[in-house]
Amino acid sequence: MKNIFSLVAITFFGFMVYGQDNMLCVGSHWTEDEANIVMKKFASEWSDKESWEQRSSRIKKGIVEGMQLDKMPRITGNFNPIIKNTRSMDGYIVENIAIESFPGFYITGNLYRPIKMEGKYAAILSPHGHMKDKRYTDYIQWRCAALARMGAVVFAYDMVGYAESNQVNHKMPIALLLQTWNSKRVLEYLLSRSDVDKERVGMTGASGGGTQTFVLTAIDDRIKVAAPVVQVSAHFFGGCVCESGMPIHKSADHQTNNVEIAALCAPRPLLLVSDGSDWTRNTPRVEYPYIQKVYALYDAEHKVENVHLPAERHDYGYNKRTALYNFFDHHLDLNAGNIPYEEGYKEDFVTILAPEDLMVFGKENPRPKNSLQGDDAVIKYLKISID
Repeated sequence: MKNIFSLVAITFFGFMVYGQDNMLCVGSHWTEDEANIVMKKFASEWSDKESWEQRSSRIKKGIVEGMQLDKMPRITGNFNPIIKNTRSMDGYIVENIAIESFPGFYITGNLYRPIKMEGKYAAILSPHGHMKDKRYTDYIQWRCAALARMGAVVFAYDMVGYAESNQVNHKMPIALLLQTWNSKRVLEYLLSRSDVDKERVGMTGASGGGTQTFVLTAIDDRIKVAAPVVQVSAHFFGGCVCESGMPIHKSADHQTNNVEIAALCAPRPLLLVSDGSDWTRNTPRVEYPYIQKVYALYDAEHKVENVHLPAERHDYGYNKRTALYNFFDHHLDLNAGNIPYEEGYKEDFVTILAPEDLMVFGKENPRPKNSLQGDDAVIKYLKISID
């Protein structure tokens, strides 16, 4: 089934596939059969490390230019962090936090960090997928608290337009740009902290959070370890404007997909988690083998893994989380031994907090007066073209 957008047939690598006259690749842009052939054609475009890096350079350029990331204001530092309600739990600390993404626009979230340990901590970015109040869910809290107890400073932050990130609507035209920029600012905030080891930085999220993970990792080498969950697909490009609403996959002189974007992580450690009921059902047969070939160019086959759960569905459930714990434990030098274990990791040490306890802003702590409000106000401030 084709997506709902206007499609035109084009010749690509000498055979017929379907493209869009506006350069966007949205949703199930190709069928699974088409995508399988496309991946073979992509592979024919490179044969060694040099030719792959020529291709990867063009893909990175397409991401940056497609989302107009190069037109964002030059901002360094000036996070103006607002940290409220610090609470000590069983082996971890949780705080409510907001940082300034750019003047007048705030990234809202929670900071999970270890109870005092020796040395510096790893840092982990935790973007989330599509759900109005996902940051407050038990499974986000389980994952972030467990990683903090293992020895990481974890920043769980809202998608634009969801939860407390309500200065804009999620479906705004530049949602992809704003989310990627926010992730970049979260990364830079974590790197600015004196308790963070800059060489141990990871990122993980599921679904739309998986998209944020592989997109930022592709263009920013400061992410050292990545784990996009239930999202890397050869035929599915993301069904929301925050994933495919700006032309990062296609231009007048190139075409790519999310598999190649995820492969740009090489040779850094990469974990793909897939399941049997969504667009990642073919990962062991189509997406993962392609990425393995890229890693082989760097003699880094051992740094890319796929955990495929054919009996599971589209989520970041227990088996997906615990696979991540082991992967990050190994590659970020954490201490998984800090998590109770009895024929599986135990997450019952985590105190699940109510949404109102995780919010940064409220009557007693209003949003700063300089806050921009509304899609138009933000787009006007940034001077980003949406034509």
